[in-house]
Amino acid sequence: MPDKKDYYESLGLSNSASDDEIKKAFRQQAKKYHPDVNPGNKGAEARFKEVNEAYEVLSDPEKKSRYDQFGHAGVDPNFNPGGFGGFGGMDFDLGDIFSSIFGGGGGGGASRNKNAPRKGERVRAAATVSFEEAAFGCDKEVPVSRVEMCADCAGTGCKEGTTAEKCTDCNGRGTVTTQQRTPFGVMQSTSDCPKCGGRGKIIHQPCEKCRGLGLVRRNKTINVNIPAGIDDGQTISMRGQGNAGVNGGEPGDLFVTVSVLPHAKYEREGNAVLLQMPISFVQAALGDEVEVDTLDGKVKYTIPGGTQTGTVFRLRGKGIQNLRGGGRGDQYITVNVEVPKVLSDAQKDLLRQYAALTGEEPAAGNGKRRRKK
Repeated sequence: MPDKKDYYESLGLSNSASDDEIKKAFRQQAKKYHPDVNPGNKGAEARFKEVNEAYEVLSDPEKKSRYDQFGHAGVDPNFNPGGFGGFGGMDFDLGDIFSSIFGGGGGGGASRNKNAPRKGERVRAAATVSFEEAAFGCDKEVPVSRVEMCADCAGTGCKEGTTAEKCTDCNGRGTVTTQQRTPFGVMQSTSDCPKCGGRGKIIHQPCEKCRGLGLVRRNKTINVNIPAGIDDGQTISMRGQGNAGVNGGEPGDLFVTVSVLPHAKYEREGNAVLLQMPISFVQAALGDEVEVDTLDGKVKYTIPGGTQTGTVFRLRGKGIQNLRGGGRGDQYITVNVEVPKVLSDAQKDLLRQYAALTGEEPAAGNGKRRRKK
C-alpha cells in the first residue's frame, strides 16, 4: 500500500495547529494550486487534491480526532464506527484498524490471518540542517509522531487485572469456515469470525488508555545521525523506529528526509564546493597571496599575476565528503576582479599615466578610451 503524505505536512503545519491556522493554511494552499490559476499543470492539480483531502479531514472535529490518534487508518473508508461485537460498546472496528495500520498482505479478508505477526507501517519525518552540518555530519533531534504499544496494558488491550476471553465461535482462530451446496457441489469458504472480528478473542473490559486497541499514537523526539556528505532532499532510513507491529510483528521503519539550508558564501555541485571571491585590480594584475574561505577555515593561496576575471582555481580535498566513502571533493574558486567605483584625483592621475604608458588615451568624462596612433 503506498504511503500517504501526512495531512498536517500537506498544509505546511505542525500537528498542534489550531482550527484557525488550519483554515488559513488551506486557503493559502488552495489559492496557490487551484486549477484555474494553473491551467494544464498536472502537478498543481495533484497538490490541489492533496490539500483538499487534508482539509476535509482536519476541518472535521470527529475525523481530525481519529486521524490524530490512528493516522490515516482512522479515516480509512473501512474504519467502522458502527460498533465491534464483544468489545464492551467500543465504536471501532479493530480488525479494519489493524489491517489498515499494519497492512494485511495480499488477498482479501477471507485469506488473511489477522492473528499472524504483522510489521508496522513506515513513518516519515523531516530534518533541517545547515550547509556545514550536511558537509561534516551531525546529530539532530527530530520530532516524530508514531504508533506505539500501549504502556498501560502492555499491548493486550485489556484493562489492568483483566484478560481477554477466547472467542468460542472460532475457538480462538479468528476465522470460521462455512459450507454451501450449489449445483456444482459443496462449496467451502473461510472468512473472519463475525463475533470477534478475526482477532480470536473478545475484550470485555478494554484498556481506557488505548480503548482496547493495544496501541496509542505518541509524539516522540528521535536522535537521528546525519551522515557527512548528505545532500538536500536525500532520505535516511532508520530500521525499527516506525509504527509498532501487531501480534508480535516487528516495528516499521522511520524515513527522515533532510533539507539543507543555503549558505551565504558557498554553493554545492555534487561533492564540490563553489565559491565566488572578489579580488582587486592590483591583485589581479600583479598577483598576490590571499586568504580563501573554506569549510575547514581560511587557507592561503597565491593568485598569479595577470589573472582575469572569471578564472577558476581549485583547492583539492576542500569539498564535501563522499557519502559512501572515498574522500572529499574539491573546492573551486571563481575570482571576480572588482573595478573601484570611486577614485581620488591622485588615483585617476596614476591611471592616466598608466594609460599613456600602454598607448591608451581615455576620453574625458565619457568612460570611453581610444588608442594612440
